[in-house]
Parts: sequence; structure tokens; C-alpha cells
Amino acid sequence: MSFKSKVLYLLSYPINLLHNKISRNQFLIVSGVLVGLIAGFAAIILKTLVHYIHLLLSNKQIASYDHLVLLFSPLLGILLTIIVVKIFFNGRLGKGVANILYEIAQKSSFVYKDKMYSHILTSSLTVGFGGSVGLESPIVVTGSAIGSNYARLFHLNYKERTVLLAAGAAAGIGAVFNAPIAGVMFAIEIILADIVITELIAIITAAVSGALLSKIILQEDMLFFFNLTEKFDYHNVPFYIALGILSGFISLYYIKITHLVEGIFEKYKIQVFKKAIIGGIILGILCLFFPPLFGEGYESIKSLASNSANKLLENSLFQFEIDNEYFIVFFVGIIMLIKVLATSITLSSGGNGGNFAPSLFVGAFSGYFFAKSINLADISHLPESNFTLVGMSGILSGVMHAPLTAIFLIAEVTGGYELIIPLMIVSSTSYLISKHFEPYSMDTKKLASKNLIFTANKDKNILSQLKTQEIIETDIKTIDYEGNLGDLVEVIKTSKRNIFAVITKEHEFKGIINLDDVRAIMFRQEMYLEIKVKQVMKRPHRVIQYNDSVETILKKFDETNEWNLPVVKNKKYRGFISKSKLHIKYRSQLIEQTGCQSVKE
Repeated sequence: MSFKSKVLYLLSYPINLLHNKISRNQFLIVSGVLVGLIAGFAAIILKTLVHYIHLLLSNKQIASYDHLVLLFSPLLGILLTIIVVKIFFNGRLGKGVANILYEIAQKSSFVYKDKMYSHILTSSLTVGFGGSVGLESPIVVTGSAIGSNYARLFHLNYKERTVLLAAGAAAGIGAVFNAPIAGVMFAIEIILADIVITELIAIITAAVSGALLSKIILQEDMLFFFNLTEKFDYHNVPFYIALGILSGFISLYYIKITHLVEGIFEKYKIQVFKKAIIGGIILGILCLFFPPLFGEGYESIKSLASNSANKLLENSLFQFEIDNEYFIVFFVGIIMLIKVLATSITLSSGGNGGNFAPSLFVGAFSGYFFAKSINLADISHLPESNFTLVGMSGILSGVMHAPLTAIFLIAEVTGGYELIIPLMIVSSTSYLISKHFEPYSMDTKKLASKNLIFTANKDKNILSQLKTQEIIETDIKTIDYEGNLGDLVEVIKTSKRNIFAVITKEHEFKGIINLDDVRAIMFRQEMYLEIKVKQVMKRPHRVIQYNDSVETILKKFDETNEWNLPVVKNKKYRGFISKSKLHIKYRSQLIEQTGCQSVKE
């Protein structure tokens, strides 16, 4: 036994003992605490790394960067990220929350072990050196990997593995924002398609453990927290509704621009380092003109929330306009729109991070821009700080399609529920508008459209895990298209099935023959040479394509009322799929997902 195996055995031994002594639900709760602590600690490491890289670059206690750092540091961060991925992770990283959803749906919630640390290292380089993305997606991936591999270590089933994966994600969000409820909501809305109460308790304990650890260890200036200066005024409800509508359309803008930039970078198949250099240079120029785009941008959000928007112009090329309120509003509006471009370029050119923090950033800037514009126009007097905070929930809800996460996150980081009504108004309005035009969230659109990740439909989730290739039956005999009845009778003698595929010598599929179709003539030897196979075969009403989804296959079965349908690939015969085998596969997958194989309760 290697040294690593010995250490792992010693660490897992007491937990294995406990596993054998307590019930499944009790073990899940205990595991939730342990996963939460580990994932919370990973989140703390990531936040700390980025914090000290920023301090190193600014050489000041409060981050303020000179023009050379703003121009060249983002490029350096992206290049370092790519180098690390190539050298240490074989060019494989798997970015974003969508990647975790894919592994839940397509890989039975098994997450690569290296994701427990790869995203900490790579995202700290990207964001620390100024990449205009957030750390939350890397934290979610890291926490999910921790939960998945913890479950693998103790041989837990698919359902339990998925619960602990979600617990790790919840703990990561809880730790980075010191917002355990938001972490739980994130797990429920985005990671899990369905959940029962006993599993929810495990996720709650994980989120609380991660948040508590963060509260104890992280310095206060590293936490995302705001003190409300003004109370909610119900007279402002119409303006909050208007902000919700604006947030919905800005969310759609965010989604469209992101996909547009991704498409441009994917369209031109340039070498990875050239792509990084192009993206890094563009990003550096944007940061030079608009310094708030540098890094996550939480300091800029705090400036807006504290009614100190003029700080955004400090150390910028437009510092001479620092006292011009109209220019500041214009500056905020431009940054609100360009942030999406900066984030997309960072990710598309090779950086690692996510859209969680950028959506909060855009939301804060849109909320401030809206309120300040109303005030300068002398239409009303709105609390700019409150609108800045509530705006964050609007864009997060619209972009991520996670209104509950958005509501409770801002409620928790503001220390209470004073703004709960405007948060609900803005988040729900933005979500409804975004959902109407974009059925899937920005991160999941590509995979969801291909049925590669889970949706809210449980049956569809189960079907998405079944692979057409796994249910093809190849034991059905074939007969040559140019053959005769005598040839067919010889094939029937050696077959245990009552259906046969008619193919050419090049294996091109032509049709099928049922035993019942030839039963009346198969014993008439005088007709063996006279009757040709092509005369007794028939074309099936539907043919299954090799790459058809299981959902499409079921639809074809329903349309034809058949129990067996042929499978072809590029017109070549590959086998048959039977409805009975498909049902058996569905049932076995259902048992695995619902955890019915778990004996202990």
C-alpha cells in the first residue's frame, strides 16, 4: 500500500465505522457537515489567493492599480492559466456550472478528482491578475468535486453522490458570500432537479458549515457585505417594477452578447496562445479605460452601494471628470454594457471563471444607473444605494434563472430582510422576462438544447441518461436484399427471433420481414427460387437514426405502435431497438436515481 493510500485509509477509517453504525439519512447529514467544511475551506483558500495577488499588484492595502498593470496584467493571467492547464491538467479543465450539470446527467455524478484543486489554481490566476470574471463558478465546481469524490470514497450510490455534490456547491456559495441560505437555494434551483426533505437537511448543514468557517477565518474586507443606509419605501414600488423590466432586458443583452463573443472565438480556429494574446490585449485596453472592469469588481459595487460612485474614476484616464455627476452616470452606464464584453472575452480567450460575479456587477451598475438617472432628471428622489443592491438580484435572476438564489443572497449580504419586497419584485420580473425569451439559463443553453443536462422534468432527466447505443440489439438476423425465399428459410432456421432485417451487400438497410408475413409460404419449396426477398419485405413506418435521443425514439414508437424499430447510421444497418428493452433500462435508471437500492434507512 502506497503512502497516499495509507493516509487516505487512516482518514476514512473512523468515517467508515460511523457509516456502519448509523442510518443512511444520519450519515448523509454528517457527511454534509464534513463536505461543507472541506468545500468552505477550499473557497477560503481561493478568495485569499486572489486577495493577495491583488495586493501584490497594487502594493497597497486598498487595491488601486497603475496603468501598466491594468493594460498587461489580464493578459499575463490568461496566459498563465492556459500554461497551467496544459502542463498539469492535460489541456482539460471543464469550466462552469454547466459542466457539473453535465456530469450529473451523463456521468452519474462522478466528477474528476483533479477538479477539487484545478479550478482553485487556474481561476486564482485569471481573476487575481485582472480577468473580468467571478470566482463563484470555480468554487461551485470545486465544492461539487469534493462532494462527489467524498461519496465515491465511501461507495455511496448515485442519489447520495448527487446530494453531496450539491452540498459541496452550496457550501462553496455559502462560504464565499457568508450566505448559507443563498447556497442552499443555489443547490436547489441550479444543481438539483428534485430533492426530498432528508436530503435537503444534508445540504443545509453543508452550507452552514461552509459559511461559518468563512465567517471565522476570512477578514471582514474580503467578505461581500453591505450596511443598509435607507429603509424600503413602498412609494418607490413602481420604480422597482421598472427596474425589474429593465433588468430582464439587460439580462437578455448579457446572454446574447456572451453567446456572440463565444461564437466569434469558436469560429476562428486559431492557436490557443494566439487566442489568449488577442483576448488579453483587448481586455487590457478595456481595463485601462475602465478600471472597474479589472477583476471581480466587488470593490466597485461597494463604492456604488456607499454612494461613492466618484471613486470609480480614481486612477482612470477620466479622473478630471471626478466631480461631474452627469459624466459619472454616463461612465457607469458604459461600464454596465462593456462588462459583459470583458467577461466573455476573458472566458473565450482561455481564462477560468464564471458569470455569477459579473452578473452581480452588471446588476449593481444598472440599479445605480437607473436610480441616479431618475434623480438627475428630477423625476423622484430614489435611494441609489438600495437600487444598486436590488439591481444585483435582477440581473443574477435573469442571467442564471435563479430568482430565489438572487433574492436570498442580497437579503443575507445586507444583513436582513428590509429589502425583501423590492428584491422579490425585481428578481421575479426580470426572471419572467428573461425566461420568456430564453427558456434556458445562459450557462446551460447549449447542453439543455441537446438534452445533455437535467431539466425540471423528472422523466426527461432519466431519459437523458439513457444512450441509444446502449440499447441497440444486434442479435437479429439479416437477409440479403437480392436473396430468395429459400435463403430466408435457411436464416429462419438459425434464428430465435421473429423479425429479420433486409440489407444489401454493402449493409445498406432496405426493410424488414416478420415471420408472420411468410409463415403461409415458407414451407412451399416449389416457391423458394421464385419468390424474392424484396417481394415479401416491407418498409418500416419509422427508422431510428443512430444518434437519435431516447426521447425521439419513444416518440417514434408512439407514432408507429411498433415494438421493434430498426437503427441505421448513414443508411447502414446497425441493429434494432425494442420498446421492452427501453422500458427495462428506464426502470433500472429510475431505481438508481431514487436511491431505492439503498437498503439502510
